[in-house]
Amino acid sequence: MSIATAKQPKSKTSSASKEIGTFIGELFSFNNSLKLYHWHVTGKGSYAQHIALDQAIDTLTGLLDRITETTYALKGDLNIVIPQTSVPGDIVKHATGFYEYVDSKRDLFTEDFSGSILDDIQEAIQQLLYRLVRLQ
Repeated sequence: MSIATAKQPKSKTSSASKEIGTFIGELFSFNNSLKLYHWHVTGKGSYAQHIALDQAIDTLTGLLDRITETTYALKGDLNIVIPQTSVPGDIVKHATGFYEYVDSKRDLFTEDFSGSILDDIQEAIQQLLYRLVRLQ
């Protein structure tokens, strides 16, 4: 199908689009929560945690942009609301729980390339967990 004859995305918000908007907002909130935790890291092993969090934040920022822009291209405008974000108490538990949350939302994205971006997001979280747990 040529670009000229392709259907233009609807800006009308469907139930799936609302769920996707909520999911993307949660992705941004998670990334922000890592930065909040990053600023509170002190004590023994804090430099390694600080660097691990910086690496994850940098990686996730690019991935969030990719999933958001490709979803806008496919679905049209989304209503993305970033929830209020607090400093996580247990960063390992927080990251593990978010990894599972991402996994539970895969059915919102039917395109292989969107699934690949979600794979990259989960990989970034696993790398963060490895660095936080094993590289103290």
